[in-house]
Amino acid sequence: MSNRKTIKATPADEHGASIVSRRGFLKFAGASSLATAAGALSSTARGANGGAPDGTPEQIHLTWGNDPTSEVTVSWSSPAAAANPQVRVSGIDGSARERHTVHAVQSTYTDGINGEVVFNYHARLRGLKAGTNYQYEVTADNDSNASQPFTASFRTAPHGRAPFRWTSYGDLATPNTNWVLSSPQSRFAVQAVERFQPLFHLLNGDLCYANLNPTQQPEVWRDFGNNAQTSASQRPWMPCPGNHELEFNNGEQGLASYLSRYTLPDNHTRFPGRWYSFRVGSVLFVSLDADDVVYQDAAAFVAGPAPLTPVASTGHAPIPPGTSLYVRGYSNGEQTRWLENVLQRAAHDEDVDWIIVQMHQDALSSSKTGNGSDKGIREAWLPLFDRYGVDLVLCGHDHDYERSYPVRGCNHNKGTDIATGRPVDTLQPKPVMSAVSAGASTFDTSHGTIHLILGGGGTSAPLDVYGVDAGTGLPQARIFTKPNRPVPSTTAGTFVRANADAVEDAIWSAQRDTGTGYGIAVFDYDPGQRGGETTITMNYYHAPGADQTPTSDYELFETIELKKKRRG
Repeated sequence: MSNRKTIKATPADEHGASIVSRRGFLKFAGASSLATAAGALSSTARGANGGAPDGTPEQIHLTWGNDPTSEVTVSWSSPAAAANPQVRVSGIDGSARERHTVHAVQSTYTDGINGEVVFNYHARLRGLKAGTNYQYEVTADNDSNASQPFTASFRTAPHGRAPFRWTSYGDLATPNTNWVLSSPQSRFAVQAVERFQPLFHLLNGDLCYANLNPTQQPEVWRDFGNNAQTSASQRPWMPCPGNHELEFNNGEQGLASYLSRYTLPDNHTRFPGRWYSFRVGSVLFVSLDADDVVYQDAAAFVAGPAPLTPVASTGHAPIPPGTSLYVRGYSNGEQTRWLENVLQRAAHDEDVDWIIVQMHQDALSSSKTGNGSDKGIREAWLPLFDRYGVDLVLCGHDHDYERSYPVRGCNHNKGTDIATGRPVDTLQPKPVMSAVSAGASTFDTSHGTIHLILGGGGTSAPLDVYGVDAGTGLPQARIFTKPNRPVPSTTAGTFVRANADAVEDAIWSAQRDTGTGYGIAVFDYDPGQRGGETTITMNYYHAPGADQTPTSDYELFETIELKKKRRG
């Protein structure tokens, strides 16, 4: 796909905000009014009703239900308990003009560090028509804006094989730089989703980094939610948990905040909300929680020398230095068994042409300043991806862009232990040799799985540097092959976590963005014709200069096309 065709396929919003420059990149203008809407709502909600309990909706976001053609969940938060929280929905296509009201279910949790009670609400809209635009209002009896309630619209997924677009990135954070690892670029990243007008967006973990700000976790989530609202209220944002969603004293695996805020498709296991799947057209999307299988320990962590002390009202004891949230193996294999069942069914379903996996941590990353690759994912899930023909894996975690060649199978004993220099088995992914050619941009994924690192949503601190072997000049990757729990540092009473313990030649690495850590991937699915090929075109846009100064300019970095024979 040429640059010109790609940009023409990107519509302007009603403000005419998408402008095509002569250099072939998108310049986003008119964004400030969109960006300030959520902030104004937040300020209004805090001081409403003369101090009475305030149920004004904020942080409004959509997710798909079990069937994206007919089910959407509207979720939000309010500063205090909402009275009679509800969504009024009406169709705006043709005959679907009748309005009906759906009452929301309240979901609360008490933050385990600062003791704040957080009020979240979910209204499941069912029985919707496929491929139809709907308008909705969110309100409550104690909504300070009840005379002019929050109003937005969305579109349900089309029925059957029909073209659609989705976007993806991970590691968004907040635009409020008072928080650790936040960046003003996260505001532009949310607006970028809107410029491309996808049917939905995949948010690949590390949503807001609240656990790096433990005494202010709910407020960080609030900043994130009100920023994301400018897009997430208009189209489903489908997340997966990352290591920074794990929070001390917040429920099993530390996921109470994440699970309270999101209603996601059912997985029919003992662990609702952690992983799920949904299908649009002939594309099956599978969202996983890689915290369950990775070796690296990268979640909440008390470095010391002081303990982390929750407020007295929580009843929780101080958390001593050296403590971390390490949840590897928490499902006791249940997630992996679920995954194999889902993939096995898809392999025998003639209505499924494509399988796209979303998770946070990486099996294939050559980042030197980020985390790198994890053998835990390679052990647990890459054999299943090979066996059942997963086409594409979308991740975040390392704050950069990297694309692999199609990979299938692995080479053994090709890694090197960093400490000893001895050979170690990193299960080095093996590129499909027929796909390894300089400048190749079209790939038949029936021969192997492509992995994409899309960790440049709104946080890139610092810009990732990629590993290169000084002797051969080949890309080199660091690999976690064993747990890296906290260990005492050289300063008394403080602890650190080691980096990855092994390295390997990244023979699987096809493309890396060395210019900037920020970007967004835009995917266009074409079902093709019966008996022919179906394609997915990926355009990756990056934001040069954003590592120094936030920018609304996203330039096309590369285009690839995935293709395969259509099954049905």
